[in-house]
Amino acid sequence: MEKSPLPVKMNYIFVLLMIWATLAKMNTGSSVVYTRWGKETCPSGAELVLSGFTGGSWYDHRGAAVEPLCLPKDPQWGVYKNGVDKWRAFVFGAEYETQTFTGSTVSLQHHDVPCAVCLTRGRSVIKMFPARRTCYSGWKLEYQGYLMAGYHSFPAGTQYTCIDSNADTLHGGQSEKNGMLFYYVEARCGSLKCPPYVEGRELTCVVCSKE
Repeated sequence: MEKSPLPVKMNYIFVLLMIWATLAKMNTGSSVVYTRWGKETCPSGAELVLSGFTGGSWYDHRGAAVEPLCLPKDPQWGVYKNGVDKWRAFVFGAEYETQTFTGSTVSLQHHDVPCAVCLTRGRSVIKMFPARRTCYSGWKLEYQGYLMAGYHSFPAGTQYTCIDSNADTLHGGQSEKNGMLFYYVEARCGSLKCPPYVEGRELTCVVCSKE
């Protein structure tokens, strides 16, 4: 008499369930790290890894590095030679350029930009979404802000960066010393579809995480 394939099928399903449970457990233990630009602290539910200074290339250097850095307040040195050497890449501080905007952010003008590196547990993906104030379904909000980058006619290349909408400043950093400069990003119609975008309107952004 031919044996029923049911026990074999049940064993197969059991193995699949065990694999799924193991993967789910592994995912629960995952974590993501991101930088919260413009703040010295992390949002609720995230752990502070470090609070630092935003650094980057000088705004009109043609050989500029593009991405900003979150520089720690406790640097450690290797082998070094003091004194400025022109055959080097440079890193400077960063300042807000907000004088032409409206509201309370105007007061940020020329202030130095802080940053915080944050760890969120139980998440596996982190993503910045431009032109959004809320996260898409299934995503968790880490922080919201405004999209900022370098001035459009400066020669230094920059990167679109989500600066927290409730931005902080660094103590004693209100003098205009330049460095990497952050300007609001606004939409320009043409190849960019309008609507839904609006000519000359500043773009928001959100940083979201997902399991």
